[in-house]
Amino acid sequence: MQDHEGGGAVSLAGIFGLSGKVAAVTGAGSGIGLAAAQALAAAGAEVVVLDRAPVASEILASIRGDKPAAALVMDVADEAQVEAAFAEIVARCGGIDILVNNAGLALRDAAVNLSLEAWDKVVAVNMTGVFLCARAAARHMIAAGKGGAIINTASIMGLSGGGLYPNISYQTTKGAIVNMTRALAVEWAPHNIRVNAIAPTYVRTPFIAPLLAQPELMQRIEAMTPLRRIAEPHEVSPAILFLAGPGAAMVTGHTLPVDGGFLAQ
Repeated sequence: MQDHEGGGAVSLAGIFGLSGKVAAVTGAGSGIGLAAAQALAAAGAEVVVLDRAPVASEILASIRGDKPAAALVMDVADEAQVEAAFAEIVARCGGIDILVNNAGLALRDAAVNLSLEAWDKVVAVNMTGVFLCARAAARHMIAAGKGGAIINTASIMGLSGGGLYPNISYQTTKGAIVNMTRALAVEWAPHNIRVNAIAPTYVRTPFIAPLLAQPELMQRIEAMTPLRRIAEPHEVSPAILFLAGPGAAMVTGHTLPVDGGFLAQ
């Protein structure tokens, strides 16, 4: 197989290889974030995992790559913590090439009952936190002059009105991530920083434990999904790996659903 200019042969390393790259993953203690960290490490990246709580040693050990994964405690909604964490990543690793903006929060309630406090908590993590981390990473990427890749975790709920249960703050913030991704992609393109997002369906993680405990609701969700099931974390991480790697060199400003066909209907 030839590349688009008829040059050298395309290889898996040329599409997915991340050797020599430094990747930071927020919300990496479990679920999609952990699966993303494992995939990035397997592709050769040096991975730094970021979470509000210390990441357990056995979880950190599961992120196997050429270099041992490192872990930092960081609240994405705290500007000072974000700036300090990214400065430490650069000091430890010599730079940052990839950010997976994955930390998220859901406080599910009817809009008429949702308190302003609950609304603000979700906005602080899902929207402001994504911005703070993207801004911090981009500042270091721009200073280094080597470009980079940022992958935000949106949701199918950011591309649809939901309707299965009320979740207005989550849906609103995930929709904001979709357009934030476009805007940052355009602004940072001159610096060769690509900004994309994934929009997963329901994924079997601790994040949706309250939903998994409702068999009738899960049956409805599966019935609405053409593939007739929810996703597993390892089925989402390859999309992140692709968007982070050289094979996506011409992909920016895009939100990629990983949804089993949910949005196709």
